[in-house]
Amino acid sequence: MASTYLPDKRSTPDTGRPPPPPVAAGRTRRRVLHWLTAVGFQVPALVLFGTLVLLPMLFALYAAFFRWGGFGMPDDFIGGDNFTRLFQDPVFIGDLWRCLVLVGLSLLLQLPFALALAVALNQKIRGRAVYRMLFFAPYILSEAITGVLFSMIFAPGDGLADHLLGAVGLDGLGGQWFADPSTVMATLFLVMTWKYFGFHMMLYLAGLQSIPAELTEAALIDGAGPWQRFRSVTLPLLAPTLRISVFLSVIGAIQLFDLVWIVTAGGPDHHSETMAVTMFQYGFKRYQVGYASAISVVIFGISLVFALAYQRFVLRRDLEGATTTMRGGGA
Repeated sequence: MASTYLPDKRSTPDTGRPPPPPVAAGRTRRRVLHWLTAVGFQVPALVLFGTLVLLPMLFALYAAFFRWGGFGMPDDFIGGDNFTRLFQDPVFIGDLWRCLVLVGLSLLLQLPFALALAVALNQKIRGRAVYRMLFFAPYILSEAITGVLFSMIFAPGDGLADHLLGAVGLDGLGGQWFADPSTVMATLFLVMTWKYFGFHMMLYLAGLQSIPAELTEAALIDGAGPWQRFRSVTLPLLAPTLRISVFLSVIGAIQLFDLVWIVTAGGPDHHSETMAVTMFQYGFKRYQVGYASAISVVIFGISLVFALAYQRFVLRRDLEGATTTMRGGGA
């Protein structure tokens, strides 16, 4: 008996193919749901970033091309005159020079000092947890507290620093400290070192503790001395942490503001002024907001160029290793 063909009721009239199985449809729905969930979590952050970061940056770039006092909307367009004036301003040129000085001192003195302390506190010494806490404590203090504290310590004549020097017969070394153009940058760098070296020390400690002890023990068995072990084992394995520390130190020096403003306000006679302090002076003290916006654009440009160049030529190997590890883990 000939069989009768009964068409599948699930077939579509156009193609005659059955619809996707329920399992595939469920996977599609879950994928869409996950995507919508991810977007839902990201939208608030993107809105906040756009409102509080991106829009002010774009408006600062826009205002940099106007002569504007900060009231109303910018309407006196002057083109690039603010930027031309900027690089002819001896105060701003001095800011660039002082920035380079702070960067150099940080790399040559502050970071090696923090590294030496980290290496010492990584050893099995009595009370090392207490020492770590004491050395890290200055970083916890706010810049405002630090500034007021050292303004009192280095107060001319009546400060703790002058009293201590006088007690040991070195009162001739005391002086104006922050009030003397010849000593203000050195004193300011001393305060910066006290404030920030603990942060870099903790970074180095974290890096040192991630180095396998077997490598150091193997070098010790091979007869390597302390300096050889540090140079051939510890330092190469600590290199990624050192590179991050250098990056943070340089960016911090470029954007330094609050500590300088509280301690010296850029004085005496601009000898401790930084780019951010100059921007604040023109924007909020002299109401030359267009010129201050040009300074902010230059600060951002310097930071961006340095960050991109540093990532391209210094952090490239670290980032490639991280990317490879993530891909390998995902596989």
